[in-house]
Amino acid sequence: MTTKKIAFVTDSTIFLSEQLRTHPDVFIVPMVVISEGVEYDDTNLTSDKLYDIIRREKEIPKTSQPNSNKFQELYEQLKENYDQAIAIHVSSKLSGTLSSSNAGKNQANFPVEVIDSCSLSYGITDLLTEGLALAEKGVEVPTIASRLRERASHGRNLILLGSLEQLYKGGRMSGTQFLLGNLLKIKPILSITSTGELGLKERIRSEKKAVSRIIALLKESVQMKKVEEIGIMHGNAIEKAHDLSDRIKQEIPHLRTVIGEISSSLAVHAGEGTVAIFWNEG
Repeated sequence: MTTKKIAFVTDSTIFLSEQLRTHPDVFIVPMVVISEGVEYDDTNLTSDKLYDIIRREKEIPKTSQPNSNKFQELYEQLKENYDQAIAIHVSSKLSGTLSSSNAGKNQANFPVEVIDSCSLSYGITDLLTEGLALAEKGVEVPTIASRLRERASHGRNLILLGSLEQLYKGGRMSGTQFLLGNLLKIKPILSITSTGELGLKERIRSEKKAVSRIIALLKESVQMKKVEEIGIMHGNAIEKAHDLSDRIKQEIPHLRTVIGEISSSLAVHAGEGTVAIFWNEG
């Protein structure tokens, strides 16, 4: 059993529960949201301000990963009070944050196990919560890191975009596709794979049918694997999130549900009205 003091590091794409927000050994390196040349710290940009920017601007805001100097600075500070750290980051297929974290630890010459969550938002929350529980039990850092990498491979998620407009404004969809999608009321369901890549899961006609399909896919997973808790994340759509939670509880009563907002840096890409569910089949 380890007696070394362990710090846990992550980035601001995570959903922070109150327990994690106030935990003395958890440290967050923020992403940056850029709009009209103004940079906003992801952790300080309020939802109201962000969605006002998204609605007003022709072009969607841009996001920027924290550079290696930010991580180096943090790791230098942690060396004063900690023996080592575990860093859990947004999928390396979606952001270069993990690479910056690796570079920062090398620059600081501090022992850090850097882990690719192969996910984001509540997918990172799940891993961080598990890592803290293992550390509390005195499990050695290499073993914690190994277990978390294995757990990350069992993370699952389904993302229902609130609007096609963000994809269009962000250049990921042509004007014709945007027009046809709106006319036909297409609701794309996206998913991040076990290797951390974001892709289209299904195209569904109408949001009502899309929600029913998401619940059906979750039920299939629950029937095959041991699933005890899910995270329901939303982009300024708290009522949608609660409605989805209520429907899931009706279908799968034993599941615990946690509801929270996606971070500003994620909302820039997913858009207002988005809801997503995250769970682990491990």
